[in-house]
Amino acid sequence: MTMSMRDWTISLLLTSVITTLMANLIGSHVSIAESIPGVLILSAIAFVGIFLGKIIPLKIPAIIYVVLTGLLVASPISPISQPVIEYTAKISFMAPITIVGTLAGIGLNFKSFISQSWKMVIIALLVFTGTFITQAVFAQIFLNLTDALDSF
Repeated sequence: MTMSMRDWTISLLLTSVITTLMANLIGSHVSIAESIPGVLILSAIAFVGIFLGKIIPLKIPAIIYVVLTGLLVASPISPISQPVIEYTAKISFMAPITIVGTLAGIGLNFKSFISQSWKMVIIALLVFTGTFITQAVFAQIFLNLTDALDSF
């Protein structure tokens, strides 16, 4: 079974949405229902940025288009800036970081990713898990060292 580029893109965006929702629920205690609009807005910004990277004939990384799209829709000159800011403010900054870091590591080169078969998915899951556990261990150590947990 071979997945097309479109299928991989949809799968990665869906994985990003689910992991961000779960990270926001666990890390920031924001319900999934409250997080869905903000995560969908962030995903739409990412999708538009990637799409612009594909159709604009300049050799600029897609992340630049994603950042510019986000800046445009959240800037004061945008007519939709208020709801964009309101909904995305409910998403913790750290929630999408793991998946964004992983996608940046892949380099958004999906053809290369696809050619490495299903084994890359297992490696990605191990990286996600290892990164999450390592961050949790370091956070617990520093919270204990600084007695930050006693203030709650």
